[in-house]
Amino acid sequence: MKKFEIPVFYRSPLITKIKKLRDAKDPRKKDYLPTSLNFGPVEFLIARHFGFCYGVENAIEISYKAIEENTDKRIFLLSEMIHNPEVNGDLISRGVKFISDTNGKQLIEWGELKSDDIVIIPAFGTTVEIQQKLYELGIEAIKYDTTCPFVEKVWNRAASLGKSDFTVIVHGKHKHEETRATFSHSKENAPTIIVRNIEEAQILGKYILGETNEKVFNEYFRDKLSPGFNIKKHLSKVGVVNQTTMLASETQAISDYLKNIMTLKFGEENIKEHIADTRDTLCYATHDNQRATLSLLELAADLAIVVGGYNSSNTSHIVELCEERLPTYFISSADKMESKTIIRHFKFAEGVEQTTNNYLPQKEKVKIILTSGASCPDAVVDEVLTKTLSFFKDVRNAEEVINEYESGL
Repeated sequence: MKKFEIPVFYRSPLITKIKKLRDAKDPRKKDYLPTSLNFGPVEFLIARHFGFCYGVENAIEISYKAIEENTDKRIFLLSEMIHNPEVNGDLISRGVKFISDTNGKQLIEWGELKSDDIVIIPAFGTTVEIQQKLYELGIEAIKYDTTCPFVEKVWNRAASLGKSDFTVIVHGKHKHEETRATFSHSKENAPTIIVRNIEEAQILGKYILGETNEKVFNEYFRDKLSPGFNIKKHLSKVGVVNQTTMLASETQAISDYLKNIMTLKFGEENIKEHIADTRDTLCYATHDNQRATLSLLELAADLAIVVGGYNSSNTSHIVELCEERLPTYFISSADKMESKTIIRHFKFAEGVEQTTNNYLPQKEKVKIILTSGASCPDAVVDEVLTKTLSFFKDVRNAEEVINEYESGL
């Protein structure tokens, strides 16, 4: 796989070294067991896979290259490069301006742009409508298009489904940049509908089986349907693709559920004509990170710390997995750990940051699960680990711990 030129300040002396050691021993990335680092009074269980994925590294490399190559031009990003405050903040500090926010709200009017401006397309991709707008403005966006290759793979699969007269069901959050982009591209070639979760898929299934009426269906999905969607015509052949940062297991569950619905309606012997096999669209990085998290959770620990941007979809799903097993603290940086007793962390379900006291248990040895989302720099995870260690006495030297770990591989 390609090696990317990522700014050195995103790397870290500890976390990056651990990743390199694991990759050297397990280049095919088949071992999902976590890394255990014993610092004496505190032991960290670190996920096998976490942090920057291929698509994020690709986006960061292209973005910084755009800055280096265009010192005399204005540089814009369509929206956040990735959902990480550290990365986006650094790009802003280098003069990059955002055309819209993460929810699609316009921050800079299109009329303010000029044909010689540089516009970077973020890793999530963008809509067909925005691509057309850039073309009309005479802006060449192809050179600095950082759309993740795995997102483009989903678009291509949706297009092929449309050519075979299948309706595309997008498993995603309909306001998320990636889902907005995927929906936009998909509807060019196929009738398209967005479902958020298995519960929404079940509403869809009830309509397919005639257990709910058209009015209920239209009211529920009215903002999630492509123009001209005909519910009587377009729900006899379907294929499921996803927002690549969703839970892979949930995408598969939705596909399996709809396969059962189609079997009930059309019969086992005709099932291939009514639902497409789209397992090939699942993002490998999302799959690996989620499997690594599940392997982490098989071990006993006192708490989990998950690091990432609060609007990061893939990070939120890692948080969800951890919250099912043990106390979990979702933080964006080490600054959120105010002391050994006070932490400010994000409650994703409520959409608010809250403060918790006495989050670190008072015991002789504390075991902490540590992981992050796909858009979180190793350096930020390293800072969280170091900050945590500062709260304990008689902590073993990090170099000694790493050497001990390396000798045991």
